[in-house]
Amino acid sequence: MQLDTTGWIVTAIAILLTGISKSGLGGALGGLAVPFMSMWMSPRDAVAVMLPVLIAMDLFGIRAWRGKADWAELRVLLPAALVGIVAGTLAFGMMSDRMVKGAVGFIAVAFALDRLLRRGKPVVHRGPPRAFAWLCGGGAGFTSTLAHAGGPPVMIYMLTRGLPREAFAATSVFFFAAINLAKLPFYLGIDLFTRATLTMSAMLLPLVPVGVWLGMRLLQRIPEKPFYLLATAALGLSGVKLLWDGVLGG
Repeated sequence: MQLDTTGWIVTAIAILLTGISKSGLGGALGGLAVPFMSMWMSPRDAVAVMLPVLIAMDLFGIRAWRGKADWAELRVLLPAALVGIVAGTLAFGMMSDRMVKGAVGFIAVAFALDRLLRRGKPVVHRGPPRAFAWLCGGGAGFTSTLAHAGGPPVMIYMLTRGLPREAFAATSVFFFAAINLAKLPFYLGIDLFTRATLTMSAMLLPLVPVGVWLGMRLLQRIPEKPFYLLATAALGLSGVKLLWDGVLGG
């Protein structure tokens, strides 16, 4: 598992974007790293490299957002995500990555377009049906297990809730901290980690606090309405990338 100079640069940029996204935009772009890294290594190795890095980002994020997460939302989302993680583990290596990415990408793009087209109209944030919360939470756990691409499903849910931007970001951080830790024993059970993947993870860890810090600085400088517009745009961009990988990926 060798990366050339371009591979290291692209991977470093992807790690920084992931940190910015996870700490400032609800994790919408968190799924970029695995597709980018998969141009130089197998998707299986890319997923293994990223999990320790993501857990480190989560630990920084928890410290920064302590006391600001909405636990009522987490109590609904997390049980569903655990079910999704189990399903994703069972599907690992059996289900087409392109199929999963294409479906998630299409849903993310459609939702983002709907939000952007209606952004000038008043939106009433009623509590969504519990089934919708379970669908989004389970979908996030499933896609996160396969490709660390759980951002779009959970963002779709979060954008319907009308939370203040800090609660939005904090709830997302705590959600992904929980599911990334929950994935760890499953990844160990299917022997994803190797000495090479763990070594590469360790080499990328110094980028973690930089990305998280940049994301928090970005959040502090964006007013409420532009924040949700930017978060929706980020969701759409992540959906386009997933859809592209699903339709045209090799």
